[in-house]
Amino acid sequence: MKRMVVGMTGATGSVYGLRLLELLRETGGWETHLVMSPAALLNIREELPEGKARLEALADVVHNVRNVGASIASGSFVCEGMAIAPCSMRTLGAVAHALSDNLITRAADVMLKERRRLVMITREAPLNLAHLRNMTTCTEMGAVIFPPVPAFYARPTSLADVVDHSCMRVLDLFGLHLKSEKRWQGLSKEAASLVSGAGQMEGN
Repeated sequence: MKRMVVGMTGATGSVYGLRLLELLRETGGWETHLVMSPAALLNIREELPEGKARLEALADVVHNVRNVGASIASGSFVCEGMAIAPCSMRTLGAVAHALSDNLITRAADVMLKERRRLVMITREAPLNLAHLRNMTTCTEMGAVIFPPVPAFYARPTSLADVVDHSCMRVLDLFGLHLKSEKRWQGLSKEAASLVSGAGQMEGN
């Protein structure tokens, strides 16, 4: 049984945390540990119908964000890593400066010190210099900054398609590769023929 920690913070995009938990439950073989900040709970109330109860039912273990003595606060807790979905700029800054001031930032700090995978689904736009510097700092420590940018080549027809594609890519980073027709398959025949034609023209 593999384990993953899912942290949810006060940025918009609660659906990303929800969908990750759903996919991990559907896949099987994964034990999920969920931590939600107070600001995350406010967003969940606004963004997801029956959100808190639904999230807690999907997770195998739910931790109180104030319980810095929880199992996931220790490097001896074996897991594949942690996804913060969504990750607020406040949490990003706290992780960048190793504040460990709640269970989410402490668990993230553990991932970094133990050289485990930490994926931060950052949600903010536009970005100021502090945001960018904090992203650089976290990246230099080994975290993966993952803004959930839509992949329009997949031709999404709904918000669910956009969310699913980003979550699939996040799970790829943990070695869980879901089958999907929305993965990049290369250029279409029409586009490939245009590229080939352009190459021939350049050669001439």
